[in-house]
Amino acid sequence: MNAYELAAEAAKELRQKSGVDQFDVAVVLGSGWKEGAVALGEPDSVVATSELTGFFKPTVAGHQGQILSVNLAGLRVALLAGRVHLYEGHTAHEVAHPIRTLIAAGAKKIVLTNACGGIDIAHGPGTVALIRDHINLTSTSPIEGELPPEQYGSRFVDLSNLYDAETRARIQAVHPMPEGVYAGFRGPHYETPAEIKMASAMGATLVGMSTVLEAIAARHLGAQVTGLGLISNYAAGVVPGGLNHLEVLEAGQKAAASLGTLLKEIIPVL
Repeated sequence: MNAYELAAEAAKELRQKSGVDQFDVAVVLGSGWKEGAVALGEPDSVVATSELTGFFKPTVAGHQGQILSVNLAGLRVALLAGRVHLYEGHTAHEVAHPIRTLIAAGAKKIVLTNACGGIDIAHGPGTVALIRDHINLTSTSPIEGELPPEQYGSRFVDLSNLYDAETRARIQAVHPMPEGVYAGFRGPHYETPAEIKMASAMGATLVGMSTVLEAIAARHLGAQVTGLGLISNYAAGVVPGGLNHLEVLEAGQKAAASLGTLLKEIIPVL
């Protein structure tokens, strides 16, 4: 079974277990974002991803393996709590599997959230930035390897408008925020100050260990992609001091209420 057939099978199972025939929007909840998602309302269903074909249990603190279904402004929204990462030992296809599953379950609008490091000194911890572009420094792609089945289109995907400009404009109209370029590293170690200087020279203002592969996979399947990064800490070398994952979790907890309000405002205008 190839990656796309695997996602189709998981989507079928998700429909059966959630009772939702088709989702409109899917939101991947990065570190700290799940607490804010309670503002979207009580979920109609909660499906453990361990019950779905091809899913892996997350091993990162703050990530649970669940897909929650909520109804917001007439839209059926799937909330994925518990992404997996390359640094957990997964392949690019395995990292992209949840996104492919949600798109196969009907969601053509994808919101990818994350906790990230800030490179721009003007935007400190607690700031949410809208991702306008990314730099993939993971040295891999979710569409490498075997040719995708014919019905899924060419693997030579145009990424020139990956984070849809018109969607960003609608979001800015209801909730103005800074925009940035996200550099995606493999991790799990934090970047060195020299690597952050390199990323900055390349045009990045945000840095993290997720999002880029999911975005590529979603665009390949024709989905509209939005990226949101909660700056949980300054990146290495930007200000004095070290980095630790507890900062990421704490930043999410402090910002939870505002993150939920933000999602509630922007999902209806996607």
